[in-house]
Amino acid sequence: MAQILDPLPSNYKNGIVCCYVNATSKIQVVRISNIPNWHFERVVFPGQRLVFESMPQGLLEVHTGMMASAILSDKIPCITLRIDMELNESEGEDPEMGEDATTQSSEKELVKLQR
Repeated sequence: MAQILDPLPSNYKNGIVCCYVNATSKIQVVRISNIPNWHFERVVFPGQRLVFESMPQGLLEVHTGMMASAILSDKIPCITLRIDMELNESEGEDPEMGEDATTQSSEKELVKLQR
């Protein structure tokens, strides 16, 4: 399912792309509120992967939903959720596999993030 990115304010130049996975069986609300002039908040369903842009100093608050409330269950520095979007020149198509090696390495990185 496509995610809509909330762009960082134009005066921020060094944003990072991050990935968070809700590995619980409960609905979560994640939010970043420690970056001036910008607020990010999303609902993340069980098993859902959320890709978003933040500043390295961003702090992702994870609120886990209960019946009629939500509790702050974690605060994660966004720098630890960063995914590498740069491609190495040594990576490319694997002629035997018929698929892009960069796609395979990205999938392996996301699996590591889920654990």
